[in-house]
Amino acid sequence: MMSSQRHVVVADPIDAAAVARLRSGPCVVDDVSADPSRLAEVLPTAWGLVVRSRTKVDAKLFASAPQLKLVARAGVGVDNVDLAAAGAHAVTVVNAPAAATVSVAELSVTFYLLLVRGLLPKVNSTRGGKWERGTSGHELAGRTVGFIGYGRIAREVAQRLVPFGATSVAFDPFVTSTTDGTSIVPLDELLARSDIVSVHAALTPENHHLLNAAAFAKMRRGAFLVNVARGALVDEAALLAALGSGQVAGAALDVFEEEPPMNRALVEHPNVIATPHLGASTHEAQSRAGADVVDEVLRALAGEPLRYPVPTPGGAR
Repeated sequence: MMSSQRHVVVADPIDAAAVARLRSGPCVVDDVSADPSRLAEVLPTAWGLVVRSRTKVDAKLFASAPQLKLVARAGVGVDNVDLAAAGAHAVTVVNAPAAATVSVAELSVTFYLLLVRGLLPKVNSTRGGKWERGTSGHELAGRTVGFIGYGRIAREVAQRLVPFGATSVAFDPFVTSTTDGTSIVPLDELLARSDIVSVHAALTPENHHLLNAAAFAKMRRGAFLVNVARGALVDEAALLAALGSGQVAGAALDVFEEEPPMNRALVEHPNVIATPHLGASTHEAQSRAGADVVDEVLRALAGEPLRYPVPTPGGAR
């Protein structure tokens, strides 16, 4: 490696075109994504590190990478990055917050339609040789969707609800008003009004198990729950109990408190649609994530302002 060039390590798989563009920049690139056992070998000289969710960027990793100045997370969440440790080591963290917006929004609407129409049991029964017709399910038109968290993804979902004739309300401590017709309301009001409670909040110590037994009791009886954010926002034992009583009619969960989920009773419940945390897993979203973080790395290499810095306690931004 030439001493005049900075060393960037790609630890997890990202879009091949993004890696190729990174190689064209003023850096030397080590792509160890296909052989993670090599990561320890290349970390000591790494200036930049590109990860998805597989690599845990913790205090031990920072200690092994004394020249590290930039961590680029090819995705929205930074759960696998110890931000306090990054700040302590003066390492800048960036992510790709807009890359998966459309993909997660489309998955959310898909879940709404599957739940409200009661389609999954019908698909399964038809596949099993049955022909169960008759009146069932409802229209999304006229329903109220309540967003817990009203950031980029929830706003994108709200736009998609307009043609369906659905209305939306939202609870978000950091949002006081909107320009898209969505009403900002207290959490208790949202729970009482919503036919579908849709979770889009970031996980913090303060909102762990935000949706617990008390919250489910405040929901409109027979409402649905959709969670495409973080599993720990939902008390899974309380959700299972609410499903058993009929207080919650059904749930669609792309995320779980433990992944893969060990709560088989929840995953296998007949009124639960469970998917393996794939909201951001479309080809388009992954292509954008790779492109966005490579853009950030190239900006950092050129000393240009970053678009997507993640705050680190007491450290670099």
